Amino acid sequence: MAYARVLLKISGEALMGEKPYGIDPAIVQSIAKDVSTVVTQGTQLAIVVGGGNIFRGLKGSSEGMDRATADYVGMLATVMNAITLQDGLERAGVPTRVQTAIEMKEVAEPYIRRRAIRHLEKGRVVVFGGGCGNPFFTTDTTAALRAAEINANVVFKATKVDGVYNKDPKRFTDAVRYDKLTFQEVLSKEIAVMDSTAIALCKDNNIPIVVFNLFESGNISKAVQGEPIGSRIGDPN
Repeated sequence: MAYARVLLKISGEALMGEKPYGIDPAIVQSIAKDVSTVVTQGTQLAIVVGGGNIFRGLKGSSEGMDRATADYVGMLATVMNAITLQDGLERAGVPTRVQTAIEMKEVAEPYIRRRAIRHLEKGRVVVFGGGCGNPFFTTDTTAALRAAEINANVVFKATKVDGVYNKDPKRFTDAVRYDKLTFQEVLSKEIAVMDSTAIALCKDNNIPIVVFNLFESGNISKAVQGEPIGSRIGDPN
């Protein structure tokens, strides 16, 4: 396998599928199937999930809510998604633990770095909910932070499109996909793939990012094997 330990970032919007709100069970089932294949092959896998399918903090603040309050509500939405993913994964036979940055011991473990690594070593998937526990930070930044903390080899960002484009491929037919980008190119050109804090964290810790389409069955396994799918962001070799 190309990667022994990976951090998979799944957006809340991806969990909606074609629904206008909430969670599409078929998407959860598809993710669980792919993750099961990867874990069975021996890859250690952790997941950070967003909450935009339920509540997005930035949107709440733009509509009059206090920004910190809105972000905390968004963190709670990510925990709902994390527990849903846990259910889907365990029904697919994948032992899973949810850890949250905001303690809620009745439904999940608190985030403890050493415990998370131990779960991974035992072949369990760890789903990180609650963001990083602080407002003003995105779940993309949480993904980069957790990847650095657990010594992940790569961050996979699974999205609705098959990579990073120079402009929105859904709006512009002449949009061009990047196969490879450096961290500096993403930062200097302000390419909207992850926020700048997340990109800088991955750059500083030399953790490459692979962006690919979540909805193509088997793509998580292909990415783990190092197949050239989607777009790769990293320092040149």
